[in-house]
Amino acid sequence: MAELESLSEREGQVLSAVVETYIATAEPVGSQTVARRSGLGISPASIRSSMADLEAKGFLYHPHTSAGRIPTDRAYRVYVDAMSHRSLPDSESRDVLEIELTAASVASEELLRRAAQVLGILTQELGVAVAPALEEILLEQIDLVPVSSERLLLVLNLKSGAVRTIYVRVPCAVEPVQVEEVQRILNERLAGLTLREIRASFGARLRDVARSGTAGDLLDIVLAEGDGLFAIEERGEPVMLGSAAVLVDQPEFATSEQMRSLLSITERQDVLRDALAARRSEGLVVTIGGEHGNPGLTGFTLVTSTYRRGGATGVIGVLGPTRMPYDKIIGLVEHTGRLVEGLLQ
Repeated sequence: MAELESLSEREGQVLSAVVETYIATAEPVGSQTVARRSGLGISPASIRSSMADLEAKGFLYHPHTSAGRIPTDRAYRVYVDAMSHRSLPDSESRDVLEIELTAASVASEELLRRAAQVLGILTQELGVAVAPALEEILLEQIDLVPVSSERLLLVLNLKSGAVRTIYVRVPCAVEPVQVEEVQRILNERLAGLTLREIRASFGARLRDVARSGTAGDLLDIVLAEGDGLFAIEERGEPVMLGSAAVLVDQPEFATSEQMRSLLSITERQDVLRDALAARRSEGLVVTIGGEHGNPGLTGFTLVTSTYRRGGATGVIGVLGPTRMPYDKIIGLVEHTGRLVEGLLQ
């Protein structure tokens, strides 16, 4: 990567040592500390010179109250992309995840809620998760159920386990044979598609059968309703959060202003929902500080992994300060994503 290529070998070694030291101590890092902790075999004077060069290049900054330096978002990005050594979760963490998640119901949001909670506890960050967008989930089956002489209930059974119902008004009572025939046609033409695909091609898929067979006027009525029958109101899927209490003791939230920034994110779910929704097709993603493009997330890193269910993609991960143990957290998030996907099959 270009950022790494701009560094000499020594600068890369020193930058990695500074990042790892700051992650471990949460204190501005001085050259003596790097020399003592890193085992690089470089004198403090040489380390100090490299740190000055790294600051000039935008990888470190120098708090005015301290002689030490702190990594910038740019430093964390280089570290995550080229210097970190991603570790697999230890056996204890894997066991905790397996025990907690296999106890959850796969037919509801309970599994995702529990996954966010457990992942947050294991990482000591804020666990976050969002279900797949309903529009992207495959339709498994349609049931058409008479509820009165003037209304039918259209039941959409989605592959995720979710069920959506829509009322269809009819001008007069319809015969059971008509209902059965329309239900058969709808399933033949629409099952196995996503709701988005159905809306985009609803008329074309049904027009050639709208006035044939025993379906008669009832299928014409369904066709007249158009793709509105399959328009899911998109308020956005709810964001499931772990406990924010695990972050309270971290020094990044020591002041009331910093704590307010955290609480603002947990209370305004639209910010997190948009950030997570943008990741539905991207696999593992690490977004650091200013990379979010949202002032509310500037001081945070979001590490997420996708999982699939019903042909659609959801997201699970953690949110925390940019100073986080990336090696451990990335491994845990990836493992949790794979575990959730396996349990939802």
